[in-house]
Amino acid sequence: MEMTGLPARDLRVLDPLLSYPSTILGRDRAIVLNLEHVKAIVTAAEVLVRDPSNPRLQPFLLELHARLAIPDAPIANLAAGGGDETGQGGQGNVPMSSALGTPGCAKIQPFEFKVLEVYLEHTCKCMESETLALEKEAYPALDELATRVSTRNLEHVRQIKSRLVELLARVQKLRDDIERLLDDDADMSEMYLTRKLAFQGVNESLGRVESDKQAPADHDQEREEEHHGDESESGHESSANVKPDIQELEMLLEAYFVQVDGTLNKLCHLRDYVDDTEVYIEMMLDEQQNRLLQTGVMLTTATVVVTAGIVVVSLFGMNIHIDLMKDPETPEMARIKNMKFWETTWGTVAGCAAIYFLLIYAGKKSKYLK
Repeated sequence: MEMTGLPARDLRVLDPLLSYPSTILGRDRAIVLNLEHVKAIVTAAEVLVRDPSNPRLQPFLLELHARLAIPDAPIANLAAGGGDETGQGGQGNVPMSSALGTPGCAKIQPFEFKVLEVYLEHTCKCMESETLALEKEAYPALDELATRVSTRNLEHVRQIKSRLVELLARVQKLRDDIERLLDDDADMSEMYLTRKLAFQGVNESLGRVESDKQAPADHDQEREEEHHGDESESGHESSANVKPDIQELEMLLEAYFVQVDGTLNKLCHLRDYVDDTEVYIEMMLDEQQNRLLQTGVMLTTATVVVTAGIVVVSLFGMNIHIDLMKDPETPEMARIKNMKFWETTWGTVAGCAAIYFLLIYAGKKSKYLK
């Protein structure tokens, strides 16, 4: 807090025990970055990184050293305070005076913007690689689920959708943060740490020169102090009305905004594909359910028809003396009785079948059955 002038609430963003989404905070003397697994504080001359021994940070730290043109050094020896000093404008090939640019020379990118660019590039690469890996796994799994609905395929797609929702939220948050910075010129102006530091040094030197030229007379000193106070107030008012020069940072953020937006579009397309697959699966399940319902209706109809045949059998099975139930006295009567038995049996079966087909035809006619 003494080195960077950051309040405690901004340092909470870097606490590994607390879960914070992607954040880019521009303050008076430092920039707080919390992008994916990289947490750091960037000033006009150095960058402090948390947990440099983390294997996931090694590619990022190597790229940061290479981009800042710092001589190779063991990363473990870079510990300083609560973080790691991975680059300094005075020790590397990026002197502080060169970062401001000189007339007639090519303008060199400020130190904090070089670090910010490495951070954004590393974060975009991580999100892009996760998106590609998720796409390679998701599309075959969704096609397999559409072909064959099973518990294993459903569980696999459920896990993929959970990862998709989590990654989509992270990419959306980073995109919103960059868009918020692009929409606020004051926030982007706060991130020009090198320029503010240079202007502060120039103002201090001018103040010392003016103080040496003040007259010792009390009356004249009071008048000059009032005069300087009026000039400083008018200077502050005029500087407040001037739009800050933020074109360099704006171009940097726009480039990575387009890249993050492209990753977000891929994830949205994958999410739409998942939703379409879910709708297709629901339609398939609804169709199977309708087929089961139709089969149930047909079986119920058959049961009713068979019950009607059973009623006929029950009627003939009652203990009532009729001629048909008497024992035949002659072979001729036995033949007649046998013929009537088969006529009654086949008549009952034919009647039940006719009633069944009639009910099925009525169901299809009324479009209850297909």
